[in-house]
Amino acid sequence: MRKPTHQTADRDIILREALARIDSPARRRFLKGSLTLGGLSLLTGCDLGDSAGVEGALRRIDRFNDKVQAWLFDPKRLAPTYDESEMTRPFPFNAFYGLDRVPQVDADGFRLEVTGLVADRHPWSLTELGALPQADQVTRHICVEGWSAIGKWGGVPFHVFLKRIGADLDAKYVGFKCADDYYTSIDMPTALHPQTQLTLTYDGETLPARYGFPMKVRIPTKLGYKNPKHVQAIFVTNTYPGGYWEDQGYNWFGGS
Repeated sequence: MRKPTHQTADRDIILREALARIDSPARRRFLKGSLTLGGLSLLTGCDLGDSAGVEGALRRIDRFNDKVQAWLFDPKRLAPTYDESEMTRPFPFNAFYGLDRVPQVDADGFRLEVTGLVADRHPWSLTELGALPQADQVTRHICVEGWSAIGKWGGVPFHVFLKRIGADLDAKYVGFKCADDYYTSIDMPTALHPQTQLTLTYDGETLPARYGFPMKVRIPTKLGYKNPKHVQAIFVTNTYPGGYWEDQGYNWFGGS
């Protein structure tokens, strides 16, 4: 067996010290992956006694990891699909709050706000969204906390919607704002991926509140926190929009 080198030992010490400063177990798993994929060199010369310095280095690693994931992303490669018999029943509820705090959105009064680099900014009702071409997918939701589940989602392919509203398809980002104050954003290649979907149904029925009524964005090529629920507004922009968890240090690209 090859003995560990001084470089390996130093790496392990830095890794343990850096991860110990991160409160969230999920974020520790994320950053551990980043650090062991080559980002560790960004910690060179970092004073481990300086919390701000370590945090800054970790954020630089996150940005580095975003660029690598974006470079590796294939907009034509599909996430695996499954038979309906393989669905997880019941599909788990997950959010940053309890089930008793799930937003109750009025269907009749709902209007999806569309802003930013788009030609058509009129608000969309659920009836209008339901009149657009629809597609179903049975795909796996992968949570950063370590679990996964398979569900059947139906709705409008997002690329169809973006083209319908005259979105600038060369823009960098698409952002989402939600009824529960959640927000996130994705890159345009992911937005145009054939499986990215404005989800209106679950298992053939109107999307339940616990899964994101009146609309969620289903992105099977991303981790769960990049799949916003209770979406009320969509905007296209070239200005980095961040996200609820991303602004707290989670990886922005969030590819699964």
